[in-house]
Amino acid sequence: MEKNTYDAIVVGTGVSGGWAAKELTEKGLKTLVLDRGPMVKHGDYPTAMKAPWELPYADQPTQEDTARHLIHTRPSFYGITQSTKHWFVDDIDHPYVETRPFDWFRGYHVGGRSLMWGRQSYRFSAMDFEANGKEGIGVDWPIRYDDLAPWYDYVEDFIGVSGSTEHLAQLPDGQFLPPMELNCVEKDFRGKLSDKFGRKLIIGRTANLSGPLKHDKSPQRTTCQYRNLCMRGCPFGAYFSSNASTLPAAEKTGNMTLVPNAIVYELIYDNAKGKATGVRVLDSETGHQTEYFARVIFLCASTFGTTHILLNSISSRFPNGFGNDSGEVGHNIMDHLFGSGARALVDGHEDRYYSGRRPNGFYIPRYRNLGGDKRKYLRGFGYQGGASRRDWTRLVNEPALGAELKQAAQTPGPWTVSMMGFGEMLPSHRNHVTLDRSRKDKYGMPVLNFDAAHEENEILMAKEIIDDALDMLSAAGYRDVRSFTTQANVGAGIHEMGTARMGRDPKTSVLNAWNQMHACKNVFITDGSCMTSSACQNPSLTYMALTARAASHAVEELKRGNI
Repeated sequence: MEKNTYDAIVVGTGVSGGWAAKELTEKGLKTLVLDRGPMVKHGDYPTAMKAPWELPYADQPTQEDTARHLIHTRPSFYGITQSTKHWFVDDIDHPYVETRPFDWFRGYHVGGRSLMWGRQSYRFSAMDFEANGKEGIGVDWPIRYDDLAPWYDYVEDFIGVSGSTEHLAQLPDGQFLPPMELNCVEKDFRGKLSDKFGRKLIIGRTANLSGPLKHDKSPQRTTCQYRNLCMRGCPFGAYFSSNASTLPAAEKTGNMTLVPNAIVYELIYDNAKGKATGVRVLDSETGHQTEYFARVIFLCASTFGTTHILLNSISSRFPNGFGNDSGEVGHNIMDHLFGSGARALVDGHEDRYYSGRRPNGFYIPRYRNLGGDKRKYLRGFGYQGGASRRDWTRLVNEPALGAELKQAAQTPGPWTVSMMGFGEMLPSHRNHVTLDRSRKDKYGMPVLNFDAAHEENEILMAKEIIDDALDMLSAAGYRDVRSFTTQANVGAGIHEMGTARMGRDPKTSVLNAWNQMHACKNVFITDGSCMTSSACQNPSLTYMALTARAASHAVEELKRGNI
């Protein structure tokens, strides 16, 4: 027991787990960091530097790949490739049950989805933290924007976020590196949206380094090379990942012990002490079981990874799952509305092009249900999109040959613009996940059973996402304006959250204002499961800020002897 005892345990190494590891170790805690997947050190990205002709099958999935990755090849997902499939979970070995369809995208390796994320980094606003309380939806957030604002500053400064200052109440500005540049068609669209609708179009706020960091604590990172191959892993460290940023910072302290291939399947609770004393771990390679102990535990295993651990941790104190006095663990699943929008052809600008492959698009911030605008639904949505010239792939099915084909391939195609909505999903107790103990994964663990769907508010919002996109592209004077809708279940936005929510009342929530379990004060949860509402912005930046804030509080509480 003494050999396996630490000051802190962090479960998971994604955006939240990496930040927990960094903050706890830098504050002097001997910290054990556990990840269920294999080790990936910064730079261990096997396809990052491969040219297209070095990848088998033209970088397309084989029939075997498709059969083993059933979820990741659904229409709602951008799909696995030969250059990225090693990051994605095999759905045969790691199954789950769908009472109602759910798109769950997973990556089990050190760094988790911080290696695979879209890097869009937006703050929640004051109105986002207040909406539940004002509208009587779900439960009220136990914090407000001002509580988190300094932690947004802190996180943005360390990870590096490029963006433009816009002075929008619904999308607070941050500590930005220089913004990436919109191309000529995007600038044209921006002007027309402003003139005709009074709406903003801005460059996306992305955790790609558009210039040097404002600190010298990450010498392994350099500026973005505009390759747009981020999904493979970036050997330049040009976008934020745990592997390139927070884990090296934690390792530098000498206080981190990182153990990969360690599946945490249960929390250990001591009835006499009234607290968690450690975790039980299964080695994914050998099957060996180990117990580790610590004074404080941070669960950052991803929303459903953490939920699985909680529901699987049954004791006389917690017969319905660890910390589940409220009955809310596993409930209130949220994601973002995803997969619908519009696209168009843009005439003119044939004498203009762009250099590099910008790993970022434009963003149209929320404008619905603001000020005097009142809709039949609550909350709102934003759009993410981009404009580009079509490339040689447009000629795959053309009958041209020889010199004619070569000439056509060297000539840029027409300009196109596309935009897709990301809408807020309201919390609902009906949307939930449970453990199905009748089915097991390859390790003999019970699997999760999902029962979630978009409800009336989201259905009304989804229709307007399409209608507004068509209106804006048509009003801009573009042609061949068409809508698109991808079959996207809850989960397709890859922004799952809410299953162990923060709140003021232990009877209706799982965590307090410090991401601390109401029922067990030395357990903190800072991944997406902690979220009380979803807003319509990408949530990863908020996870990071909440983690840094919670870690600071945990260390102070340890010093005071309160946990």
